[in-house]
Amino acid sequence: APGEAAAAAAVRASSQPEVAAGSAVSAVVLPERLQRREAERQQGVERQRQKKEAQVVKEEQSEFFLAAFAREREAVEALLAAGTLEEAATRLQALQKLLTGSVRFLAPYEVRQGQEAVARLQGDLAARRQQLQPKKKFAFRALKKEAAPGSAPRPTEPAPPAPTARGPGLAEGESGGPPLCGFSGAQDEELELGPAELLQRDVLLSELRGCRVRLCGNPNTLRVRDCRGCTVLCGPVSTSVFVDGCSDCLLALACQQLRTHRTRDCRVYVQVTSRAVIEGCTEVSFAPYSWSYPGIEGDFESSGLDRGSNNWNLVDDFDWLATDKPSPNWSLIPEQERISCWD
Repeated sequence: APGEAAAAAAVRASSQPEVAAGSAVSAVVLPERLQRREAERQQGVERQRQKKEAQVVKEEQSEFFLAAFAREREAVEALLAAGTLEEAATRLQALQKLLTGSVRFLAPYEVRQGQEAVARLQGDLAARRQQLQPKKKFAFRALKKEAAPGSAPRPTEPAPPAPTARGPGLAEGESGGPPLCGFSGAQDEELELGPAELLQRDVLLSELRGCRVRLCGNPNTLRVRDCRGCTVLCGPVSTSVFVDGCSDCLLALACQQLRTHRTRDCRVYVQVTSRAVIEGCTEVSFAPYSWSYPGIEGDFESSGLDRGSNNWNLVDDFDWLATDKPSPNWSLIPEQERISCWD
């Protein structure tokens, strides 16, 4: 019995170092796991804190923008009402720059509201210019009358021409608004307007089929509406271009703002100082503006567009709000497929 007791004591003594070693290992592993979990928890807390701070900054920036935009918009409206058009144009350009520089932190609906407000003010500015410069309207109407085959021009006539005297293919002004220059209802024709006809005019191209249009000059605005299978080449537009209801068209446009609605299967070569906007569009592709003609540099200078600022590849699709996937409604034209010679 004494021998057995001694043997058991020896076994217990020999196993004590192993138990102690196992306890030591567990003591080391457990704190490491706790440390990792604590580090992960702290990282999660820090991410949440940064996210909240970023959201607060974004909201503050948005509130500052909305207040500044409202002040500038009211100032432009007051200048337009007073007839101070040059100052209004300068403030309106600054308003456009404010909107362009703020789109990265604004909600899509805020961007849209801002763009619509700027477009409305641009239209009001163009209308006021027409009201304060009536002689240009009469000269333009005489030019439209010259375009009508078989009709004699009457440049000194102050009264508006009757609708039946309008030259074929030339666009009329919309009811209640200033007269527009441009073309309407033509098919398979070569159409062209030069600097004298276009200078700070509002241009409308509507219901054209298979036409090639060259606008060599500096319009104030351009609207391309319900055109099919057309090529439209336009010099620098001082303010906005609006493309609506077009299909299978090739467009070369330079402007401050481009809005495209209900349009499909169109290629757009564009220079735009803000972000282009599409809505209700499919299969619209973009490339940088590359059309040129004699005198285009002077037209860019008179338009006020910055040739060094071009957001041709930044497009906001109001029908695609997902931020993690690109819109399927527009694309970039591969470089090897872009047009380099327009003649």
